[in-house]
Amino acid sequence: MTNDVKEIFGSAGAPPAPPAPAALAAKVRTLAPSMTRSMQRVAEAVADDPAGCAALTVTGLAELTGTSEATVVRTARLLGYPGYRDLRLALAGLAAQQQSGRAPAITTDIAVDDPIADVVAKLAYDEQQTLADTAAGLDTVQLAAAVTALAGARRTDVYGVGASGLVAQDLTQKLLRIGLMAHAHSDPHLAVTNAVQLRSGDVAIAITHSGTTGDVIEPLRVAFERGATTVAVTGRPDSPVTQYADHVLTTSTARESELRPAAMSSRTGQLLVVDCLFVGVAQRTYDAAAPALSASYEALAHRHRATRRGP
Repeated sequence: MTNDVKEIFGSAGAPPAPPAPAALAAKVRTLAPSMTRSMQRVAEAVADDPAGCAALTVTGLAELTGTSEATVVRTARLLGYPGYRDLRLALAGLAAQQQSGRAPAITTDIAVDDPIADVVAKLAYDEQQTLADTAAGLDTVQLAAAVTALAGARRTDVYGVGASGLVAQDLTQKLLRIGLMAHAHSDPHLAVTNAVQLRSGDVAIAITHSGTTGDVIEPLRVAFERGATTVAVTGRPDSPVTQYADHVLTTSTARESELRPAAMSSRTGQLLVVDCLFVGVAQRTYDAAAPALSASYEALAHRHRATRRGP
């Protein structure tokens, strides 16, 4: 077995941990669009000034944000903490991290007249932030359940349109290379007619950043009703697509700009989730996946060898 194949696999991950301080800002960015305005004020306050808010009682934070104590507690729970006391501890930890000398964040807004070096720096920073936020907010229990379903699936269908369609193709190509039956559908008619054929033991995955794309929701609904295990990869955990998903994998909700539309930033988080799914499945099916992956390398090796030109 080649080293290239072995490097793809790793040991099983550790059990999921409680929300870490570093995950707080990521959770706020991801969940804020689905919050009420009063809850948004609380979330924005704790993300903008963790040290100051960590020193406040629940009453003090409610007064600072012009909300109620109940709203503060609900916001803490929505962010993944059992209560406000746990949120305060996370805020204190986050404040300590920020005071440890980390370099200040740069703005990622790209102007029309930015030098290309600045464009590179801003995009690289934004990509790193999107990956970090997605990793921090990813529910590993849901991820593990999706991996289990994929590893034992008779067939996997993946739906996505536009930039999400490219991510769907990436996932299916990876699964095919380890010997699993997988199809990507960007044509909404073909997606639905194929979803009709699914049943228990099959898996359907919908990839949509907004969670509102009808051409992706419809085939997932059909697959759900046919008894397939369904997975939604989305930036909106409360969006319509999640109504038909047994497992929801949330990606980071990055800021948009005129020169960086949502399709660019969302794709980065989606590709991370796809890679997590693939590696998890490859681990579970190692005995079959490793030889299949090695065979695919060998089948394409001659296409990557340099050819010598004649004299």
